[in-house]
Amino acid sequence: MSSKPRKLTPAELAKQEAGRDIGAEILQSLKDMKAGKGQVVLSSATEAREATGLSQSQFARLLGVSVRTLQGWEQGRKQPSGAARTLLAIAKSNPKAILAVSAD
Repeated sequence: MSSKPRKLTPAELAKQEAGRDIGAEILQSLKDMKAGKGQVVLSSATEAREATGLSQSQFARLLGVSVRTLQGWEQGRKQPSGAARTLLAIAKSNPKAILAVSAD
């Protein structure tokens, strides 16, 4: 049994969208957030940066990328390359190591 959801056909999607009340969904989401029912999911880039205690500009400089690239990773709009993923994993698991390298 596949755990992947099946894609809706255009007709099924149109039928589902026609029955939605977007205003009510937004209001319910706001109520849930106020009640503390939401959950913030941090990207691995954000977790790595926060582990080092550096600002976005400092962390981007340390990794050799632009602040805009780092922001794209943190917001989930872009995915880091293999080498950058490795640096982020090191920064997340051992922030002192990455900071020691930057001090050299």
